Amino acid sequence: MNKKMKIIISGGGTGGHIFPAVSIANELKALMPECEIQFVGALGRMEMERVPAAGYPIIGLPVMGFPRKLGLKTIKFFINLLKSASLAKKIVKDFKPDVAVGVGGYASGPVLRAAAAKGVPALVQEQNSYAGITNKLLGKRVDKICVAYDKMDRFFPKEKIVLTGNPVRKNLLDALNLKTEASEFFQLDEKKKTIIVVGGSLGARSLNESVLNSIDKIKNSDVQVIWQTGAYYYKEIAKQMETIDCPNLQVHEFLSRMDLAYAAADLVISRAGAGTISELCLMRKATILVPSPNVSEDHQTKNAMALVEKDAAILVGDVEAKEKLIRCAIELVDDDKKIEELKANIGLLAKPNAASDIAKIVIELASK
Repeated sequence: MNKKMKIIISGGGTGGHIFPAVSIANELKALMPECEIQFVGALGRMEMERVPAAGYPIIGLPVMGFPRKLGLKTIKFFINLLKSASLAKKIVKDFKPDVAVGVGGYASGPVLRAAAAKGVPALVQEQNSYAGITNKLLGKRVDKICVAYDKMDRFFPKEKIVLTGNPVRKNLLDALNLKTEASEFFQLDEKKKTIIVVGGSLGARSLNESVLNSIDKIKNSDVQVIWQTGAYYYKEIAKQMETIDCPNLQVHEFLSRMDLAYAAADLVISRAGAGTISELCLMRKATILVPSPNVSEDHQTKNAMALVEKDAAILVGDVEAKEKLIRCAIELVDDDKKIEELKANIGLLAKPNAASDIAKIVIELASK
């Protein structure tokens, strides 16, 4: 194409949607430095800060999630949906994109519907093993659907599906050989096994309760534990830990160097978000997944089961985590044979070139 390519990327709501969106944008810029990228997100959601911080312009729509209970919020939902649909049409009309990309999240629906209605080629990136309602509906209208799991023709037309994997943070690729640096950064004993417990930037109540309930088990073991509590729980937990002596347990509000955390870990305990799973595959980490019960359509359990069925991860249910999780982790990390088996199997699922592959499909659609 001779003219400057113009691309809309819509969606967000969580880091799991925003990181892939920005990764795709960065790859598009690497392949076509002159292309113009316009993000569209949901007002009040984290993409309105994270996307500009990554160097891209963003427009916010007043779209919101469907309320769990009927009431005034339901009325507001439909009013905001109509406003968002109208604004999305205007954005598409004014920006005149050559292609539209949806990464999931509230804003994807109105924008991709508006783009498809104008005949703009469109692509959806479905990160989970169980497609959400919005993406299932959009699948009928868009030209390509980039997925991270097998058997997604349960939800989408088979001829539109491309297995690309989920984009991950680029600095993770460099962390595979940083074990010594990671040990120094976290002041670890390289001769001892290390478990990392991470429940996302805000934290995960059941993971935190599991650690608090097993302080004695950790203290009496020969493992080192790095524990990210998350911002929501940190102050309360830090206060509790002031009176607890457990030298082989580190408490962090947030792990600023996730690359080094992965490098240090012999075993990772985590929720089962799509982005996190893609990172764990890339890093070839033995993993215990504790799916969050607070997500739509229980998609984290489905994500986890896609790995468990290939003997690439262990699943511990959220309701049983408090009593079982840390005991299971300490036993597992000392089983070298099982750890190596999990690492080998999860590594087979890695898609390190996902962002680049998706970007190339976006360019191909726009060129047509």
